[in-house]
Amino acid sequence: MLVSGIVSEFNPFHRGHASLISRTRMEGATHVVAVMSGNFVQRGEPAILSKWARTRQALANGADLVIELPLPWALSGAETFAFGGVSLLDALSVDMLSFGSECGRIDELRKAAQALSSFRFHHAVRNEMKSGATFARARQNAVSQIDGEASRLLREPNNILAIEYLKALNRLQSKAVPFTIQRLGAAHDAQAAVDEIASASQIRMCMHAGEDFAKWMPNSAAEIALREIEAGSAPVSIAAAERAVLAKLRSMNREEFAALPDISEGLENRVYEASRKACSLDELYSLIKSKRYTHARIRRIVLSAFLGLDSSMNKGIPPYLRVLGFNKRGTEILHLLKPSAKLPVVTNTSDILSLDNDGKSMIELESRATDLYSLCSPKAAPCGSDRTTGILSISS
Repeated sequence: MLVSGIVSEFNPFHRGHASLISRTRMEGATHVVAVMSGNFVQRGEPAILSKWARTRQALANGADLVIELPLPWALSGAETFAFGGVSLLDALSVDMLSFGSECGRIDELRKAAQALSSFRFHHAVRNEMKSGATFARARQNAVSQIDGEASRLLREPNNILAIEYLKALNRLQSKAVPFTIQRLGAAHDAQAAVDEIASASQIRMCMHAGEDFAKWMPNSAAEIALREIEAGSAPVSIAAAERAVLAKLRSMNREEFAALPDISEGLENRVYEASRKACSLDELYSLIKSKRYTHARIRRIVLSAFLGLDSSMNKGIPPYLRVLGFNKRGTEILHLLKPSAKLPVVTNTSDILSLDNDGKSMIELESRATDLYSLCSPKAAPCGSDRTTGILSISS
């Protein structure tokens, strides 16, 4: 058995994801574990399909076991997101870590990861940020002082994540062997397909607009999405809960904003003042936005406030491995690796009861977040589905 791990959001699952899994198996992997964001994603938005629908898509298209990346890591910047996902795969002692990148060359990505881990880089990036640069710009400028080629890699989002995966492997002293393929098809956030592969952003845009999106997805993944739409469970959008989000922010004080993740340099004051003035989320984002803060960071801050996160929650590694779904090969992974797993594996209520206080608190956070996620769907559902929806098990 050779087990490979993938960290992804599958928001939603598309042909590029299917290609990564296929190439991973061609590389020798007999079993594939996917660590997947739950109901909220790194962009600072609710996932367009629920975590159970996306788990079903993944299992129908090559993944064997799906593990949930807990909310505080899923709703974080690239470094924390990557570290959380790789931590869970390392806890299962997978043999490989597989990921896509615009570069497609592991040696160049390794070199960039070394540059970003150096003392010289950390010193340079602090100086760049003192000049008022965004973190992304400060990082690129700092790396350019060390390695010009590595700096060029940081212009592409999947390269950035790939480099963070490699940094996480080094930090954890993981034995997993990294493997990358060159990203195929449309670029990240592109609105036009390339070689019949569309970006997840384009697919989401088509879903929200009621346009044909099925042609950009594997047949089984498209069928699952269409069933979710027909049931009124998708497409999910933060716009449906706009006033609930604004109400939550209006009830918060400056100290509560200061405790949120991604808050620094007095940003809490800017967010607080904007929350007192804004009458829509678009207006809120516009009032907070500046050259220093990206839209994604602002959306994550706003969503963190709505969901009740604070900056202490994503320190270190996640407290458990929560299984969302598996197939026959997935059960083989669990039987082989669960006894030696470095973190508790959660598959049922008794596993939850045996968690420590941090683990139980995280489970409760996920449950509350799922209740709020439901308010973002076309047809709201009662509370409690995070506990009552069982693990997905498919026969293939």
